[in-house]
Amino acid sequence: MVPVLTLLFVVAYCLMTMLIMEQARTIDTQRNLIQVLFEDSAQLSALKGKAAQKQYAESQAKTKAQAQAPSSQAKTQDSQVQTPSSQVTPQAGTGSDHKAGKIKKPAPLKPPRDTSDDADERRALVTI
Repeated sequence: MVPVLTLLFVVAYCLMTMLIMEQARTIDTQRNLIQVLFEDSAQLSALKGKAAQKQYAESQAKTKAQAQAPSSQAKTQDSQVQTPSSQVTPQAGTGSDHKAGKIKKPAPLKPPRDTSDDADERRALVTI
């Protein structure tokens, strides 16, 4: 009976060793895959950052160009038509010009309600 148990022990030990080797190989493969995916993610983030910077620069240039075009037209119109100082209203610098420079902050977000907070109408607690 001892030789059969010894043979069974050796076979089980070999199978366990093979399983451990396969697991190690699988873990190494997964580690390599994670590293490759991380590098790809870093490259993608860098590309997105460059694209965002480029888009921001283009929008700033467009905004500057639009701001300079009306102001240059306004200067030519002001030089052609001069109004007397009696026609200028005292409220000339107020109103929408004052609010145009302010940036409105978004309202803080409220955390979502937990589902356990909702009362269950199907179960009414009856006490005596």
